[in-house]
Amino acid sequence: MNLAIDIGNTRWKLAWFEDGEIVEKQVLQDESTEKIMKTVTNHNVENIILSSVGAIPKDQLLQYFDENYYFVHLTAKTPIPIVNEYRTPETLGLDRLAAVVGAHHLFPNESNLVIDAGTCITFDLISANGHYKGGNISPGISMRLEAMHYFTAKLPKMAIGETENWIGYDTSSALKNGAQWGAIFEIESFCNRSEQKFESINVILTGGDADFLAKKLKRKIFVNHDLVLSGLNKILDYNAKQLE
Repeated sequence: MNLAIDIGNTRWKLAWFEDGEIVEKQVLQDESTEKIMKTVTNHNVENIILSSVGAIPKDQLLQYFDENYYFVHLTAKTPIPIVNEYRTPETLGLDRLAAVVGAHHLFPNESNLVIDAGTCITFDLISANGHYKGGNISPGISMRLEAMHYFTAKLPKMAIGETENWIGYDTSSALKNGAQWGAIFEIESFCNRSEQKFESINVILTGGDADFLAKKLKRKIFVNHDLVLSGLNKILDYNAKQLE
C-alpha cells in the first residue's frame, strides 16, 4: 500500500492507494507529529511520499518515515515520470507538478490543461508526449473579492455566490461578477488559446472552487479533486520501481 501526503497551508491531505486506486482518504488540521505517526502506523503502508507547500514537517516525522518505510520527500530534484521544461524548477509549486503528473497518467498520449482553482488559479499545460510546458498563476475568486475590499475605501467585502445575471445590477452583484465571471472568462480564454496551440486538449479542473466554476464553463471539463494526490502516487511508484 502507498500513502500520499499533501501538506497545504492549513490542512494535511492523506490518501492510501492500492493498485493505483484510492482506498481511503483523511483530511487533518494541524495535527501533532505523534498523531500523524499513529495514523500511518495503523495502516499497512509500505511506501510514503510527502509534498509540502505549507509548513515543513518536523524532522522527527521525516526521520520516522525514512527509517520505517520507503520514503520520498518530494523536491524539485525528485525524479518524475514526465519531462519538466519549467526554467526554474526549484520555484515551481510541488502541487502544480504533482497535478500535471496526475493528468498525464489519467490521459496519456493526450495534451492536458490542469486548472487548480483555489487560493490562486493556476494553469498548467502538459503535452501528449509528457512534456510539462509551464503555465500561469492568477488570483483566485476569494482573493479577488478580498483585494477589492482591502484596497478600496468603500467597497464591501463579498463572498462567492450566485447572481441573477453576468452583468452586475448593483454594487454587490458587480463585485461578485467581476471576480467570478472575470475568472470564468479568463479560464475560457486560456482554454481557447491552449487549443490553438495543441489542437485538442483535455481540461481538468481541481481545487476548492472547481465545482462552482465547472457549472459555469461552456465546455467539456473533467473535475478531479484527487488529482494532486494521484500524481503524488504516480511519482512514488516511479521512484520505487527504480529500486527494482
